Amino acid sequence: MGDATGTRHLLLLHGMGATGEVWLPCAPLLERHWAGRWLAPDLAGHGWTPPLPTYTFDGLARRVLEGLGPVAGRLGPGDRFVLLGHSLGGVVALALAARTRGLPVAAVVGLGIKAVWTPAELARARDLADRPVTWFTSRDEAARRYLRVSGLAGLFAPDHPVVDAGLRREDGRWRLAMDPAAFAVGAPPLATLLAGTDVPVLLARGEEDPMVSDAQLKEWGVPVATLPGLGHNAHVEDPEAVLALLDPYR
Repeated sequence: MGDATGTRHLLLLHGMGATGEVWLPCAPLLERHWAGRWLAPDLAGHGWTPPLPTYTFDGLARRVLEGLGPVAGRLGPGDRFVLLGHSLGGVVALALAARTRGLPVAAVVGLGIKAVWTPAELARARDLADRPVTWFTSRDEAARRYLRVSGLAGLFAPDHPVVDAGLRREDGRWRLAMDPAAFAVGAPPLATLLAGTDVPVLLARGEEDPMVSDAQLKEWGVPVATLPGLGHNAHVEDPEAVLALLDPYR
C-alpha cells in the first residue's frame, strides 16, 4: 500500500521442480488487489536461473537476493517485502527473512512446506540428484515428466504455456530446465530458520496435502492456516484462497 507505512512488494517463490511461471494463475488477482510490485523469480537451477555448484537453502536465498538487487536498491525507507513461498520456496522465504540477511521483510507465508523427512525420503532425493539429465525425443514426453516432477500433473495440460518455462530444447531433443542436483538440498532446518527471523510467519497447507500435516506444522509454535479441500499445490488449485492469506500483511 502506498501510504505512510511504505509500499509492500510481494515476492512469490515456487516449489521444487517448478518455475516462477507457476504463479501466472495469480496474476489477474494480483493486478486487481495488490497495490505494490510483485515478482516471481526462478530459483537457482530452475527455469532460466543458472544452477548452483551445490544446493543449500542459504545459497538459494542468496541467489534470489542477488536477483533483487535493482529492486532492493530503489526501496523507500518504509518499503517492505512480503514473501509467499510454496514448498521449497517457503523454506527459501524463511531464509530470506533472517535478521542477518538485511532484506526489509514484513512477513512470510510458507505454503506446503514439508516439515518432516524420513531417512528413506532423503535417500530418494539424493538418488534423484545423482541421476544424469534425461533427454526426450518430443516436447510432449518432456512436458509430462516436468508436470510429474513439479507435482503439477493434473493441474496444467502438457501444452499449457506455463510448462514451457520448465523445458529446454537442444539439438532437436528436450529436457527439463531444472538441474537435478537441486534435489539434494535436504531437509529444511525449520527450527534454525524460525529462530533466526523477527518477522511474522504463517505456515499454511492445503487440507488434502499428503506431504505435511496440521500437527507437524503446529509443532513450530507459529500460526497455522489450513485451506479446505486443497492439496499440495493450493496456489494453483485456488489462487484466491492462497492470496487471501496475505490480507493481514498488505
